[in-house]
Amino acid sequence: MYIESYGCQMNFSDSEIVTSILSKEGFDATKDITQADLVFVNTCSIREKAELTVRKRLEFYNSIKRNKNPKMLVGVLGCMAERLKEKFLEEEKLVDIVVGPDSYRDLPNLITEVEDGRKAVNVFLSLEETYADISPIRLRGNGVSAFVSITRGCDNMCSFCVVPFTRGRERSRDPESIIEECRELFKNGYKEVTLLGQNVDSYLWYGGGAKKDFKKASKDARENSVRFADLLEKVAKINPLLRVRFSTSNPQDMSIDVIDMISKYNNICKYIHLPVQSGSDKILKLMKRGYNRSEYIKLIDDIKKRIPDCAISMDMISGFCSESENDHLETLSLMDYVKYDFGYMFKYSERPNTSAARMKDDVSDTTKQRRLSEIIAKQQSHSFLHMNDKIGQTLEVLIEGVSKKSDQHFFGRTTYNSTVVFEKKEKKIGDYVMVKIENCTSATLQGKII
Repeated sequence: MYIESYGCQMNFSDSEIVTSILSKEGFDATKDITQADLVFVNTCSIREKAELTVRKRLEFYNSIKRNKNPKMLVGVLGCMAERLKEKFLEEEKLVDIVVGPDSYRDLPNLITEVEDGRKAVNVFLSLEETYADISPIRLRGNGVSAFVSITRGCDNMCSFCVVPFTRGRERSRDPESIIEECRELFKNGYKEVTLLGQNVDSYLWYGGGAKKDFKKASKDARENSVRFADLLEKVAKINPLLRVRFSTSNPQDMSIDVIDMISKYNNICKYIHLPVQSGSDKILKLMKRGYNRSEYIKLIDDIKKRIPDCAISMDMISGFCSESENDHLETLSLMDYVKYDFGYMFKYSERPNTSAARMKDDVSDTTKQRRLSEIIAKQQSHSFLHMNDKIGQTLEVLIEGVSKKSDQHFFGRTTYNSTVVFEKKEKKIGDYVMVKIENCTSATLQGKII
């Protein structure tokens, strides 16, 4: 089997679950697509550009199938599978198998269906599936950091987002299975785990499953429930040498307990990805984000008060429906207030079936691009300020791999999620080292081991 993943970290995590399921059916992973019996692309529907990329990859797979490997099966996994199943299977005939994010256990049966001459599809969305009992086969390759899924789905229903329709309702995974997976990773040499979910702050376990049943649970079950701050602490306590990260947080769900837990444990990284999407109250309301500008700023202030050196990153969308120039200036002024360390910035693109698709997409592409360029330029200046402030400091770095530009240098990350490049010396991948920072760009720190 050959698997390519696009989009969020959850897709990469899901590919590791798929690899585990199929390995039990006798499939080995290959990096040579021409040798594959089975080719999957794990897909993203968040933005139009991602869908165009995947469509091109499917055309490429089919050219290999026609010219070199006619018995090869081509499949689509994940979010786009649910949304475009008929188009891929019947209209464009690009794929043999379509599998949604809650149906990976059915893959062996679906492969058999295709071998029997039928098109195979399962995009059923579950209220219970968390794959808690499946040990992922790690595909990232560095043996140092790993993704650990803790929730699936999302209940927030932001007006621009397809995730609730493609990944289903929110449900949390049994904490004991999460802790055991993290413990096993550390035992096998991993030094960092990233706890994953569309909305990790809404994690809730009380021996049940879906959040909606919590009020019906017994008093004892509610009192002994595990929330996200509790889970963070349990994972942090596995070993002080195991770094803990998490992604993604939604501002309306992040509690002070989570911030205090980050402050309490040195091995919980001092970095929070806190998507804001816009600095304008009008746009935030249209986006159905569940908070306003002042509430978001209060959360930022609480973080900086309790963890003064905490790095914060964001997602930002330019050109959402009806966004005025004043709305855009509100976004830029919020950026000036927060001064994010990093940012992930995009033009708005309409997603079918979302409530925003019923709004008028009335900001021209030229204006979207100009506003996006201004957001990116401002973020690059803020990123450089943060990086430049670290010159002269000595920071702990976890070595993750060899630099792409020089085989004499390693790269790794700090607790703040900053990438650092430095000479190898006598160290090895997976070591913690103290690095004195000597130089920087807006994206990378440079230094030497001391």
